[in-house]
Amino acid sequence: MILTIKIKHNTDLSVELEKAKQVALYALKHRSRSSKDVKHIGLKSAISNQILKKYTSNKRLKRINKVKLTVPSQSIKNYDEKLIITCLDLKIPKRHFRYDFNKINQIELDKTYAYITGEFKEPDEAQSNNYIGVDLNTKGHCAVIGIPTTGKIIKLGKKALHTHTKYKNIRKKLQKKNKYKKLRQIKRRESNIVRDLNHKISKKVVLTAKENNCSIKLEDLKGIRNNKKQTRSFKYSLSSWSYYQLKEFILYKAKKFGVVVGLIDPAYSSQKCSLCGTLGHRKDKGFVCAKCGHVDHADANAAFNIASFALCG
Repeated sequence: MILTIKIKHNTDLSVELEKAKQVALYALKHRSRSSKDVKHIGLKSAISNQILKKYTSNKRLKRINKVKLTVPSQSIKNYDEKLIITCLDLKIPKRHFRYDFNKINQIELDKTYAYITGEFKEPDEAQSNNYIGVDLNTKGHCAVIGIPTTGKIIKLGKKALHTHTKYKNIRKKLQKKNKYKKLRQIKRRESNIVRDLNHKISKKVVLTAKENNCSIKLEDLKGIRNNKKQTRSFKYSLSSWSYYQLKEFILYKAKKFGVVVGLIDPAYSSQKCSLCGTLGHRKDKGFVCAKCGHVDHADANAAFNIASFALCG
């Protein structure tokens, strides 16, 4: 499995970063792949080659703002206690590393951080007969975890809908004023905020499963966007919410921690009573079972149902 970690390098690389930008600008202008052509800039050829390769091959690129130093595996020595980047004479201690890499593929460096990409062996999956259920939503909390072994509920990601609504209104104002450059900036900002939120939610989901010695069950939501029986407001929430990204983050992090993830058919997960299994009445975020009288938050009820439903396939 390939993993990238971010760690502070505590080194002044301002001179090298300025040279890297000059190399990238040369690549953009001349489309050269030879480090001999940029030898006069003074950047080490191992790094120059990587930058030339990256920026020459990108035909769409028109402008360059920031450039990272990209160091290939050949210029990295991996010792027990530290990494040494030979072409920069830079040492990175490994005492803060969470994972021990079998192989380092490359390291990218900016002004503050080193982004270390490498391969590590995935831990063996710990299959458990106990599951937590994760209900994914477009309104309210975007993920609700139900833990049947403890009866506990964890609600995550309430910020997501507020973020989408806020930036939707900002985009409308910018579109009316034809400020398209600012509009692109706003879209990137929103995307970054949601991505960061999904990272935090997915990590919490996986760690919750790990701490409770459970596997994870998710709804298989493939094709949900094609359902025509949806209100206009729900369609907007659905299209703006990156549940696919959240699901992928959960799957990715589960592999890192050796947690098993299974998918279930989402049919009736929000309508069945999690206690007696009969169809109840759901209104907004409330759920009432007419048979056994069970009253619950609709998402919590759905999360417990997901945990108990049979896996697909």
